[in-house]
Amino acid sequence: MTALAVRGLCCRRGTTEVLRGIDLDVARGEVVAVLGSSGSGKTTLLRACNYLTPFSAGEVRVADARLVPGMTERRDARVLQAVRRRVGMVFQGFALFPHLTVAENVTEAPCRVLGRSAFEAGTVAGRLLDRVGLGGRAGAYPHQLSGGQRQRVAIARALAMEPEVLLLDEPTSSLDPALVGEVLAVIADLAASGQTMLVVTHEMGFARRVASRAIVLAEGRIAEEGTPAQVLDAPNSAATRALLGAVARV
Repeated sequence: MTALAVRGLCCRRGTTEVLRGIDLDVARGEVVAVLGSSGSGKTTLLRACNYLTPFSAGEVRVADARLVPGMTERRDARVLQAVRRRVGMVFQGFALFPHLTVAENVTEAPCRVLGRSAFEAGTVAGRLLDRVGLGGRAGAYPHQLSGGQRQRVAIARALAMEPEVLLLDEPTSSLDPALVGEVLAVIADLAASGQTMLVVTHEMGFARRVASRAIVLAEGRIAEEGTPAQVLDAPNSAATRALLGAVARV
């Protein structure tokens, strides 16, 4: 069953075409790694999937909700909210509320958006924080945490909305190398549990181990897709070969 369907997605930034006709289906329980060089459109694709970045052509479907060009936050609030309840987002820079504790960051949206009681949201938050290895830091503030811990809180916060699809935008890019493993371990655990995910990543080893499919973006188009082994071991496109060559030189 398809959890997320993208058809003919085009997006402009000024006069620049960032996405040029993306077609993508993500099946329920699938983990799709999105690979590509800087500027290839990876982040824009993720942000367009819940209309944080509006697009100029095409559509995105999640369950019975449909995103199309020209939507506005005011006029189309009901549709946008329906999609954003189903499609969670984990940002590169964590985007935690600095004045709220870890537990409050995780319970804020379930209480405000889903209308859950503080007790119910708190119970779920405790379970999720335990799952990401932070059960003992519920009362801490973001500035008291390491980067890896903040990213794990961000993942718990997204999961608290019980999303059908989880979008992760280079979840380890802001971390020191020593902290990368702890975040990747959490994502691998989510994948093993059947969480549907679209993950922008530059961690090729992670993509190989965890993703069920990999796509390579180049100049706003899907240059190649297949299993991670197919894409990483026997690339067909020049864009993929160039990306892998650049990674190997780092």
